Amino acid sequence: MAALRNFANNEFIRNDQHHRTMEFKDYYKIMGVARDASQDEIKRSYRLLARKYHPDVSKETDAEARFKEVGEANEVLKDPEKRAAYDKLGANWKAGQDFRPPPDWNSGFEFSGGGFTDGDAAQFSDFFESLYGRDFNSARGKRAPFQSKGEDHHAKVLIDLEDAYIGAIRTFTLQVPEVDVQGRMGMRERKLNVTIPCGIRAGQHIRLAGQGAPGIGQGKSGDLYLEIEFRTHSLYRVEQHDVYLDFPVTPWEIALGGTLNVPTPNGIVEIKIPAGASAGSKLRLKGRGIPSSTPGDFYAVLKVALPPADNDAAKEVYRNMSEQFKAFNPRSKLGV
Repeated sequence: MAALRNFANNEFIRNDQHHRTMEFKDYYKIMGVARDASQDEIKRSYRLLARKYHPDVSKETDAEARFKEVGEANEVLKDPEKRAAYDKLGANWKAGQDFRPPPDWNSGFEFSGGGFTDGDAAQFSDFFESLYGRDFNSARGKRAPFQSKGEDHHAKVLIDLEDAYIGAIRTFTLQVPEVDVQGRMGMRERKLNVTIPCGIRAGQHIRLAGQGAPGIGQGKSGDLYLEIEFRTHSLYRVEQHDVYLDFPVTPWEIALGGTLNVPTPNGIVEIKIPAGASAGSKLRLKGRGIPSSTPGDFYAVLKVALPPADNDAAKEVYRNMSEQFKAFNPRSKLGV
């Protein structure tokens, strides 16, 4: 759904930037139901608790806070899609624990459009917002026309950086939340073979026409939009369409310069290190980033690697260096 599409791009990033901490909420405990409760059981529990804690009638001292808490829990558990996303996290957390959504935990879930039915995003907790975001413009509860296009569906999928360089065909398995005839939550899997175009970037979407929800009457099926995200790479990091590599060099290579081989996602490339380069310098390989009509660049970030002083001969070399360069003080700008 729209809210779940947004949290990865907006809310989760903001949480990281502000280092906001929050407590994990056990919505099942709040509602007083088991984790495998049917949708009818959740509905009945909500009605009882909403009457019990309604501020206009309740004599409980914390009635207003409990009423809001129950409303928030119900907003998640009554919706199969929100509930499925919450269940994926819930097995690993306990109520009251410090919480932050793990990166990419929502990949592989398929969600429809829509959002709140009768809730207001502002009244719910930071915990709720960190999972579902703020965009809750509901399309539900409206009478559907006799014939209409099916809802579009959305999912986030992970690909390798190398796929963006050369293109690929990949098989993705998506988890689709469903409620069975007994009202129990379940997940259905479906597999899709998808062509990954060369040059695609993180955050872009691949549209699969007709792979969303079926239409009503003679209406066409909706579309499925796959949001692309790169898996964490052991060597490279990506910023927009540029690619970065921390490139180890020896002290003599950075001091004297030279030509070295650098691995890139599409092969080995020679790079020239100027004599006297400094640690942290970025050497650019123009156009070697993610391909496109305006390709990105590749940056080798120089990191000095020191040989270990793990034997007498190596230690003697370092002693000689300390004598040769005893006038050199790397901390002179610190006043020490």
